[in-house]
This record gives sequence, C-alpha cells and structure tokens, in this order.
Amino acid sequence: MNVLIKSGIVLRPEGAAKADLAIEDGRFAAVVSRAATTIDAEGLVVLPGIVDIHGDGFERHLMPRPGVRFDVAIALRDTDRQLVANGITTAFHGVTVSWEPGLRSVEAAAEVIRAIQSLRDSLSCDTRLHIRWETFALEQLPRVLEWLGMVPRPIIALNDHTTGSVLKGTIARKLPQMAERSGLSQEAYKALLDSVWARRAAVPASIETVAKAAKANGNVLLAHDEATPEERRRFRALGAHSSEFPLTLETAAEACRHDEHVILGAPNVVRGGSHNGALNAADAIRAGLCTCLASDYHYPSPLHAAFKLAGSDLAGLGKAWKLISSNPAAAAGLNDRGTIDPGKRADLLLVDASRANHPEIVASFCGGRLVYATRALHVGPAPVAVA
Repeated sequence: MNVLIKSGIVLRPEGAAKADLAIEDGRFAAVVSRAATTIDAEGLVVLPGIVDIHGDGFERHLMPRPGVRFDVAIALRDTDRQLVANGITTAFHGVTVSWEPGLRSVEAAAEVIRAIQSLRDSLSCDTRLHIRWETFALEQLPRVLEWLGMVPRPIIALNDHTTGSVLKGTIARKLPQMAERSGLSQEAYKALLDSVWARRAAVPASIETVAKAAKANGNVLLAHDEATPEERRRFRALGAHSSEFPLTLETAAEACRHDEHVILGAPNVVRGGSHNGALNAADAIRAGLCTCLASDYHYPSPLHAAFKLAGSDLAGLGKAWKLISSNPAAAAGLNDRGTIDPGKRADLLLVDASRANHPEIVASFCGGRLVYATRALHVGPAPVAVA
C-alpha cells in the first residue's frame, strides 16, 4: 500500500525534524503520486527499522527448557512477532553449527535453516541466516559450504568456543550447562570435547576453506570473539572485515583503525555490563570503538540501548540509531535499507518517545507494509488496520 505519514519527527541522515514521509511501492519516496493511506504521526518519532545482524533469541522459543523442544515453525513464527514488536525489521538468525549434539548440532541447524527458507516469505520481518560455524566442527564443513550458496546469501561467522573451553578453563565453569544443552552426561561431554580438541591441527585449513568459499559466493564473513589485535589481522587477511564481539578494547581499536565494523551486544548497554565479564559495549562506544549493536540474546535491547545512549537528545538519537540500523545494514552488505532516504526499502518505526527510558513501538513497517501496531492509526475516515 502507498502511505503518507504526516507530522512525525522524522530521523533522516541529516538529522531529525518534523515532516511528512511518503511511501510508495514499498520504498521511501519524495512524494506520493497515487492514492495513499494517511497516518497521523503527531508526537511520534519516525525511525528507520532496526537491522539485527546477530541474534539467537529464537533458541528460547525452540527450547525454552533443557530437553524441551518445540516445533521449529511455531518457534519461528512466535519469534517473528517478537521481532517486529521490538522494531526489528531485518533479522539475521544466528544458527550455530557445532560439533555438539543437541540444540546446536548440524541436524538441528539443518532443521532451522529449512524452516527459515520455507517460511521467510510469509514472515513479517525480513528474516535471514547468520551461520555461526564452530571451527572445530570439521565433519559439518560440507553442509556449511552447501549452505553458503543459499539465496539470500547467509552471513558466515567463524566461531571458536572450543579453544577457550580447553585452554581458559571455561569447561570447568560451564560444563553442566554445555552438557545439558547437548543432551549428554558431563562425563560424556568432556570425553567428546577431548576427542574434538585432539584434531586441532586440521582446523586452520578448514577455516581457509570456508573463507575462500565465502569470498567466491559473496557471503559476508565475520570473525567472532577475537582476543588480540594479531587475531584481527589474521582474520582480516582471510576476508573477515568485521569484528564480532572482540574480547578487548585493543582488538576493537585495531578494527576501527582500518574502518572495519565492530559488533557488540545491545543487552550489554541496557544492563550496564556484560553478563559474562566480556568487553563492555558502553565502554567501547564511549571510546569510539563500537559501530554496531546486536540483539545477541534479547530482542528488546537494540531499541532500548539506542534510547539509553541518546537520553532525551534527538541529535544524540541520530548518532545512537546508526548503531542499530544503518551501520549493521552496511556490515551485512545491505545497501537498500538502514536510512530514511528516497528509493530505500521502507522499513520504519513509529515510536512514542515521551518516556525516553521506556520507548514504545507504536507501529512497525516492513517493506512499506504495516506489520505491527498498538493502536489505530489514521487521518480521515479510513483507519489503518491494526495487526
């Protein structure tokens, strides 16, 4: 439908100002040239939709308790409703492909990926795939290479939680959780980990194979949990030009010196720190060393993080909003969204910001289509249907 949004405070790249906003054929337009539904946005802030480059909150819909698994289609549809209700209009579901059995096994990943491909045209949010390949999952490599050729192209992230588990003592602290997630006893999980660690000499060659395939297919390649600037340089040489959840400010600084994106967790900002003692996103933002915030494990956080960073300052909101919209869109290689500009895909939000510490999504549009609203929105006799 064609839409004219009237009298909202529209956040454009050049700043925020009260204005009318036209949508035609699913894209922002300079004017509406044909009949349109008119929406009154008086008192509301009109913002680009949130682009979530890294989120695995859908796993809680799949397995809300250890060993309790639900139908994937039910989980993804429920996740879809939560996404648009929190202003996320583009979501990359972080599907882990691990050597573990259970929730993060290759079989579980295949089931989720099939469901995403089957359902994505019927979902409200533009739902895409972020393959989180555990670099020690060597037997799973052929499936990962196959998935890289999917359309739309997935993001591929190089993850190594195995080395940290073995060398940094994480296994001692997280063994019960890891074993429970995989459906193994603690003894069986530890034995499996030992056997996986024994083949570590083969990992570098497999990483190079994935990096070459990503380059050939046009997949965006990310490196996850880089611990040092040296690691950032190594993965840069392989084609990973964004650093996802770097572990130190020095590593983030190495990325920023080369104009690369640094992706951290929005829950970190909302809560005031990392839940596991990792790099504090708020500290990185203050130091100018974070360019993107992702939902990570909590879909409401990007919206609330941006408003927390901005406070009551609309100029500050423009700067903060880039962290969850235009910058992650650029990092994901999506140049058709992330800002309110003529010709861009009309993903946008109407937000009641009267309480800056509790902003409310009044409506979400994806591709110019109203997909979520908390109230009737209209000017004149014809109200817009509320989803």
